[in-house]
Amino acid sequence: MSALEVEPAVAVDLFGDRIELARQFTAALADQGEERGLIGPLELPRLWTRHILNSVIAAPLFHGSVADIGSGAGLPGIVLAIACPDVHWTLIEPMERRVTWLTEQVEELGLDNVDVLRARAEDVRCPVGFDVVTARAVSALKTLIPLTAPLVRDGGELTVLKGMNAANEIDAAQKQIKKFRLSDVRVEVLGEGVLPEITRVVRAVVR
Repeated sequence: MSALEVEPAVAVDLFGDRIELARQFTAALADQGEERGLIGPLELPRLWTRHILNSVIAAPLFHGSVADIGSGAGLPGIVLAIACPDVHWTLIEPMERRVTWLTEQVEELGLDNVDVLRARAEDVRCPVGFDVVTARAVSALKTLIPLTAPLVRDGGELTVLKGMNAANEIDAAQKQIKKFRLSDVRVEVLGEGVLPEITRVVRAVVR
């Protein structure tokens, strides 16, 4: 079994007084993640860098009510809920075993700003809409937009964590961008000079 990555010093800067909760969650994910099918066997040596810090660096982009689609292991939803206690998070996940994990973590970490909802994104009905909808490592943007955009309130935002092909995914999703009335679609790069690996976020306004 691989060793868990040593906590990078920058983690304390990014989580502030919530760092102990972040450590608790990371330790639980390291201990149970592979066994419960949440993370792959190669992720422990890069768990902090690639997953925890990659998620938390986006914390300043979120406000109000946020839905995390396909929350899975809690990346980014649980990490961001730890970092943003004043934001209300709804973690939407269809798989029962992952919902069980998310619910356990919310209880063990004492996160009173989180709801866990077992559902597929396309089956969720939210008449008011969320201020922001996010997702990480779920699917290509052209597939993701029809699942996420309907959950965003008028004038709200999509803020999706993506990989190095983010710009290409925007190009490939032009039809969906037009159909679901997304504007100001752009890639923002976070963590330059701060993190070992930058985070790319696709952001857009939904009208």
